[in-house]
Amino acid sequence: MSIISPSVLACDFANIQAEVEMINKSNADWFHIDIMDGVFVPNISFGFPVMKAIAKHATKPLDVHLMIMNPDNYITHCKDAGAEWVTVHYEACTHLHRTIQLIKANGMKAGVALNPHTPVSVLEEIITDLDLVLIMSVNPGFGGQKFINAAIPKVAKLKSLITEKGASTLIEIDGGVNDKTGKLLLDAGADALVAGSYVFKSENPTATIDILKAL
Repeated sequence: MSIISPSVLACDFANIQAEVEMINKSNADWFHIDIMDGVFVPNISFGFPVMKAIAKHATKPLDVHLMIMNPDNYITHCKDAGAEWVTVHYEACTHLHRTIQLIKANGMKAGVALNPHTPVSVLEEIITDLDLVLIMSVNPGFGGQKFINAAIPKVAKLKSLITEKGASTLIEIDGGVNDKTGKLLLDAGADALVAGSYVFKSENPTATIDILKAL
């Protein structure tokens, strides 16, 4: 059974408490929280005060994706704002191992995200330290983008690396996920699906989550 992590970035911010309560009552597993700085990606999302407000009402783990430069400066903020999972970008970390250790030292699960152009081979030396790898199946920064098909063989390569190294790392996918792409990704070895527009712009988000959960 796959893990479903609806992306709060696509929700109705004027009714954020109602959206959070909808996810609480649904069969979703996590809340996916995208934090962007306008530097690493060409967009700015919400910051830690909004994340704290979500955490106050959320009854499921916060799965936080930091699309920011210098993520080390914000790891304690993530903890204080209620994060359970924190994922940083490989491309934003000069000393990735140190960043992963910092996340774990703060009692959170540690993940690394890879942009579409970054090969999974860069994780060979660190895969056994990771709780999660997030493969971007769109270029990060904006919701509602078209799915990049190269993500499917990339998931299969990552699954092979995890198996080969004897790691227990989860594979999460973010970008253009729907019932069709989701099935292909899960078949390739993905464990968790992030869905934003597909869930929140559907007529019945709870039923859409059920569709993803049943893939």
